Amino acid sequence: MSSGPATEAGAAEPLEAAAIAAYLGANPDFFVRHPDLLARLRIPHPTDGAVSLIEYQVRVLRERLEREQRRLAHLIARARDYEDLADRLHALTLRLIAARDVQRVRAVLDEALRSAFNAEAVTLKLFSLDPQAARQDPLASAFLEFVDRPHALCGPLEPERNQALFAEQSEGIACAALIPIHAEPQFGVLAIGSRDPERFRADMGTELLDRLGQIVGQQLLVLRRPHG
Repeated sequence: MSSGPATEAGAAEPLEAAAIAAYLGANPDFFVRHPDLLARLRIPHPTDGAVSLIEYQVRVLRERLEREQRRLAHLIARARDYEDLADRLHALTLRLIAARDVQRVRAVLDEALRSAFNAEAVTLKLFSLDPQAARQDPLASAFLEFVDRPHALCGPLEPERNQALFAEQSEGIACAALIPIHAEPQFGVLAIGSRDPERFRADMGTELLDRLGQIVGQQLLVLRRPHG
C-alpha cells in the first residue's frame, strides 16, 4: 500500500523557538496586523497562571512605568536637596565675605555648618606651608597630603585623626568631610563631623564641599592682604 500524501501538519516541521523570536523581534507590529491571534495566545505566569499576551504586556509596562516613576521621584528629590544645599552655601558665602578676621571666619563656619548643614563637630585647622615647620607639628604632618589635594575626602575617621581634629567634640563622631583649604602661605583642613555614619560617605559627590573650601581659602587670602 503506497503511502498517501502527508498531511499539512505532518509535512511542516515545527519552527525553532529562536526563529519565532527572531521573526517577532524583526516584526514588532505582527500582532497589530494579526489581532485575531492574540485571543488564542497564552503566556505562563509564575503566580497567576496563564494570562493573555496583552495582559502580560500591560503588566510588564506598568511595572516598568512604576520603576521609572520611582527613579524620577528620586532624581527630583536629589535635585531639590542639591538646590537647597546650594542656597544654604550661598547664604554662608555672604556671611564669610562679611567676616573681618580669621576668628570670625571660624565662628561663622561653626555656627552655619551646625545650624544649616546639621554638622555635629566643626573645626578649621591651618598650617604653615614651610616643610620644616610642618614636620615639627604632628597634626600638620598628618595632613600634608592636603597641600595638593583638589577635592574633599569623605568617610569614617580613624580614632587618632578624630581626636586630633575635633578634640572635645570627637566623642561619637562616626564620619567626616575633610575639605582642603589652600590659602598660601598656609594650607589647612576644614573638618565637618557627624554622628551619623551615612552622613559623609566615601562615594558621595564633593562639588559643594569643594566649593566651600575654595570660598574659605579665598576669604583667608583676602583677610591677609593689607587694606589701604
